[in-house]
Amino acid sequence: MATWNSRGLRGSTLEDMINFTNEIYQERGLALVQKIPTPIKPIKIDKEKRHITLAYFEQKSTVDYIGAVQGYPICFDAKECGTDTFPLQNIHAHQIEFMKRYEEQGGISFMILYFTGRNEFYYLRFLELMKYWKRIEEKQPKNFKYQELDPRFFISSKQGVHLHYLETLNRDLSLREE
Repeated sequence: MATWNSRGLRGSTLEDMINFTNEIYQERGLALVQKIPTPIKPIKIDKEKRHITLAYFEQKSTVDYIGAVQGYPICFDAKECGTDTFPLQNIHAHQIEFMKRYEEQGGISFMILYFTGRNEFYYLRFLELMKYWKRIEEKQPKNFKYQELDPRFFISSKQGVHLHYLETLNRDLSLREE
């Protein structure tokens, strides 16, 4: 069983940027998106400092964020990658299943990837994610490369927002309507 602190603060930079972006979106009335905390069960607590020093995940997490963007329900997960090859093992089957069911209910599922070495962000559409995920079932490489990604879905900085993912979400919506 994994402990909550076993992987350190990996991903916190990306999540901080997303949280800041979501605050701006909320202030501007563009979206209401919240971070979904993963429930933990504390095992050891430092009573003097009032800190949890050891805990276990109570259940599997689904996605990192859920919300609504101007009437569209969205859910997404955030992942960091230090190389140009993203290992699919960083995504869990239960997350894929949740996102699939969310899509079936009329929601929009996606991932935000942060390629730390390039300092670039990518909006991974659910349809594109499923294309890569099927590689696992077909005994193909269990990863995808930066060079395979659709250039239209790299996330830019605009209007005072460093991680302006609504623009790429809009592009995703346009393609879904075609």
